[in-house]
Amino acid sequence: MSGNLVFYAGPKAMESIGRQGLKPSMVKAVLAAAGGPKWLVLHGLDRALFTTWFQGRTEPLFLFGSSIGAWQFAAVSQNDSSQALDRFLSSYMAQSYSPYPDREEITAECLKICDILLGDRGIEEILAHPFLRLGVFATHCKWPATSENKFLLSLAMGDAFLYNLANRRALNSLFERVLFHDRRDCLPLGKTTDFTTKTVPLSPANLKDVLMASGAIPLVMAGVKDIAGAPPGMYRDGGLIDYNFDLPLLSNSDDGVILFPHYANRIIPGWFDKHLRWRKPREENVERMLMICPSRTFLENLPYKKISDREDFALFRGRDQERIAYWNQVVEGGKRLGEEFLETVENGDVRKLLRPISEITS
Repeated sequence: MSGNLVFYAGPKAMESIGRQGLKPSMVKAVLAAAGGPKWLVLHGLDRALFTTWFQGRTEPLFLFGSSIGAWQFAAVSQNDSSQALDRFLSSYMAQSYSPYPDREEITAECLKICDILLGDRGIEEILAHPFLRLGVFATHCKWPATSENKFLLSLAMGDAFLYNLANRRALNSLFERVLFHDRRDCLPLGKTTDFTTKTVPLSPANLKDVLMASGAIPLVMAGVKDIAGAPPGMYRDGGLIDYNFDLPLLSNSDDGVILFPHYANRIIPGWFDKHLRWRKPREENVERMLMICPSRTFLENLPYKKISDREDFALFRGRDQERIAYWNQVVEGGKRLGEEFLETVENGDVRKLLRPISEITS
């Protein structure tokens, strides 16, 4: 079994792994990116990591998720992570809409998925997990991005695109980064220089709203107003700022690895950077990163030679069963990623497979 995964390592991660292999105790933080249905290909990796590889850990492990990535981590942070992942997967796959759904219909369907994901005790279990420490990114909006009026919100998104084209930091005129986090441990997050960043503790009163806000795509879903314990106002998709992440994690640490199971071989800092091939994360923010992603060979063997994505809702409009069948094939293929990861780290081959992360970030 080989060739389905690619391992990209920053210089400090490469040095550590090259010296001693990759052990669960070396990982201090794990990332999960925004991207809608793209996460389905990573379901097998989620299961391998959180139901097997990290089992028995006692040291805190920080999880940083944005949008759908936050929902993935909300599943794995429950006591029975396997069952929670099953609930999340089945409800996400089964989502169904009218041919041209409006914002209210999509929001209601996502709220239903969130309720199934959390179950009866999910919130309580996440906030009391023995070693996992959930962190969720959301975007605090400024006017006119606070408006639910379609014209004004479209105007704000158009302005954001132009501001970002000139300079990513210009988005500060419309957005603030908010990190909702487990209050039990000090966050391994250094000083951010790109966006105003506020931190807010997660609580039973806000966790569900935080998850909904982190996935609230502008113009597609309703935003979430006035989250408990957070600055008042409108909150939207965390991926607007932190799509694939460009953050100073572990910047004050002498060791440790940031593990990033990713669905692509490109790190896109924010949502508005998707078509800006030159926009890349800063070198210092990927020094400790180990990014693992599907190989080109793996993708070539999937139906349509691609992973699932939001365009599938249009591609299979009115044909939900065909979409679900395709998504099931992606999930089934993704099981090989989890199996290969466990095999590769256990036999030590990961040291021979490391590639410089500069291949994709320079």
